[in-house]
Amino acid sequence: MHKDLLSIGKMAALNRISISTLRLYDEKGLLKPCYTDPKTGYRYYDINQNARLDMIVYMKELGMSLAEIGQVLQKEDISLIEDILSRKNEQLHRQIRELKARHDAVERAILSIERYRKSPTTGTFSLEYIDRRYIWGIPCSTNFYNDDVHSYENLLRELRMKMEEEGFAQIHSYNIGTSIAREDFQADRFQADQIFIFTGRREYGETKAAGIVESGMYACVYLDNYDDEIAYARQLREFCRDQGYGIAGDYICEVMTGFHVFDSDPRSMFLRLQVPVSFQK
Repeated sequence: MHKDLLSIGKMAALNRISISTLRLYDEKGLLKPCYTDPKTGYRYYDINQNARLDMIVYMKELGMSLAEIGQVLQKEDISLIEDILSRKNEQLHRQIRELKARHDAVERAILSIERYRKSPTTGTFSLEYIDRRYIWGIPCSTNFYNDDVHSYENLLRELRMKMEEEGFAQIHSYNIGTSIAREDFQADRFQADQIFIFTGRREYGETKAAGIVESGMYACVYLDNYDDEIAYARQLREFCRDQGYGIAGDYICEVMTGFHVFDSDPRSMFLRLQVPVSFQK
């Protein structure tokens, strides 16, 4: 009776799929063998069933689950395929955006580590051109300069909670910036103004609350100790005055990368203190 039929092995080989996959499709009701030998239990397929199998494989490659494929095959409604694929399309676009954001963050991390390796020794002042940067942040609820690193850690947790609400990936929260308004910095008032993450252009375009740090020349100093920030920030301000540079914007402390190794240790950081400058002509 089944001399013109295909055994499950031949059906699998013909379509370059596994026997276990055909058995799974049988169990799920997607593709039943046209004949099962009552004595041996062997499954046999008709060559014409390849068309249905091709459709199953095609829908699976489009990202549809077996349950969704079964629903489509049961209802035989082409519009259902369109609805499912429209949802899949949006899901794929979201995943692509997330991957691009992660890719941008990884590239920034690589650049930060490279800058750390090539940076001058702690306390060396430099004048650098820094390209336009995109940021997203929140106002500082406390002035962590009046406390120790624990106050900063609490503020960082606030930022990460807000990031989660806005749908930002946590990978952004390892390149952090804090700022002091120009007037306060010039007057030697260390009043924390804002804490923020550096984002990519894509995230900036999608987030209304994002901001821009304009490109320009920046007076900078690098250091590797969180507790030394105020002392070096004051030296940075004096450096600008000694060189005749005008302070053209807010002071920024950027965490280029962190090296937290042991739970008992305070957070170790590699910092770039920076302030935009103008020149007399």
